[in-house]
Amino acid sequence: MTILVTGATGRIGSSVVDHLAGAGASVRALTRSPDTARFPAGVEAVRGDLTDIDALRAALVGIDTLFLLVANVPDELTQAITALNLARDAGVRGIVYLSVYRGEAYVDAPHFTGKHAVERMIAALDLPATVLRPAYFMQNDLAQKDPLLGAGLYGSPIGGRGISMVDARDIAEAAARELLRRDRSPAPLPAETYELVGPDALTGPMIAAVWAEVLGRDVRYGGDDLDGLEGRLRAFAPAWLAYDLRVMMRRYQEDGASASAAEVARFAALLGRSPRRYRDFAAEAAQSWRGA
Repeated sequence: MTILVTGATGRIGSSVVDHLAGAGASVRALTRSPDTARFPAGVEAVRGDLTDIDALRAALVGIDTLFLLVANVPDELTQAITALNLARDAGVRGIVYLSVYRGEAYVDAPHFTGKHAVERMIAALDLPATVLRPAYFMQNDLAQKDPLLGAGLYGSPIGGRGISMVDARDIAEAAARELLRRDRSPAPLPAETYELVGPDALTGPMIAAVWAEVLGRDVRYGGDDLDGLEGRLRAFAPAWLAYDLRVMMRRYQEDGASASAAEVARFAALLGRSPRRYRDFAAEAAQSWRGA
């Protein structure tokens, strides 16, 4: 039995590959550059991406289980729906799909609504899938290094409602656990959905206080300036993506994304331990920055 991993060279996908290989699974990794990609020994690297129908069809031959991770791109919905159709055609009997937390609620955020549409397909066709809904990644805040160390500023405008951020390492581990469970099952398993959320709902000022503690210096929250966020993002990202993320942050400010105790407990049961806390992530980052 072989597991196909898409997005295999990214932050989440590469960690999923490592987990699966470490568990002795047969893994095939889809990548645009199989000649230069670095995977653990025994992992089969195949050329292709989710826009190349022929390559994806070939990559799905002999696959029992699929990890579907689709990047935030303009045609994300088309790529995801096409991949699921091809997986169904190929007889794949287990799927783990990486969606997003609160996708059904943030209807004005393009990548949230796109992922929720994929979930609707999975449900309508009763596909044998686990849907994972991660909250905002803690690791996104590594981009705050320069303002934190320079001006003593936490600049991500997440607002004052609270977000239950999740560690990307926990996402990858949860995905690998579900992939292995489905791959090793003698028969297709029923659908499952998990919210992948951290144990703490943190506001912008609360996160600034965490960084002040772990860095040993004054840190202030930069406020809820969405115009400034969009402008900074457009310096290195396309305009459509900068606006998409602006809308996401606006919804965080208006509604928050705080997990319930039941959601945290269910995620902990999947991991077999408590999800990592934001303070622990920040402390690790601060230590690595000091050693850099």
